[in-house]
Amino acid sequence: MNSHRTRHLGYGIWLIAAAVIGWWAAFQLTLEKFFLLENPGATTSCYVSVMLQCDKNLGSWQGEVFGFSNPIIGLTGWMAVLVMGVAVLAGTRFPRWFWGLFGLGIAGAFVFVCWLIGQSIYVLAVLCPWCMATWAVTIPTFFATVVHLLRNGTLTRSARVQNRAGRMMAWVPLATILAYAVVITLAQLAGLDLLGEVSRMVF
Repeated sequence: MNSHRTRHLGYGIWLIAAAVIGWWAAFQLTLEKFFLLENPGATTSCYVSVMLQCDKNLGSWQGEVFGFSNPIIGLTGWMAVLVMGVAVLAGTRFPRWFWGLFGLGIAGAFVFVCWLIGQSIYVLAVLCPWCMATWAVTIPTFFATVVHLLRNGTLTRSARVQNRAGRMMAWVPLATILAYAVVITLAQLAGLDLLGEVSRMVF
């Protein structure tokens, strides 16, 4: 049991860290949405420039695809990730079907985020700071979860594949960096100076 906990320690810690960051971003976006509803025509605190802001995203139909503000999904979804992270650290063992459902949820979040990235870059032509924070943690969470589901036997019964997957977790950071590079490249090609705008926000 101790080796099991140690082997999955990094994954559990990451789920907790990602959940905290993702939930906080969703919470901030929810506050900004309430602010806009109470103050039509005003600008939010995350408004940096025409290109870097939350206002346009929150006011668009893409910002409420399911009939309510997208951040509400984050407020609930990231709490589930947080609980899973704590459970992994505690050494809790879940049945295969349970991990499968969790994997489907993470995959759904990843697909949704990819769609939102495309909408932000190519349709809205704007980058939302808190949305980017969500993207930044959803992408590696998806990669890490796929690897974890391979090594814990959820996606395969092959012991050989499971052993190889155990070594694949070390490649998740590189895969994440490459994914970030793709997003930055797409933004640059679309005429959005992502690096410049983020630098302006930070400095």
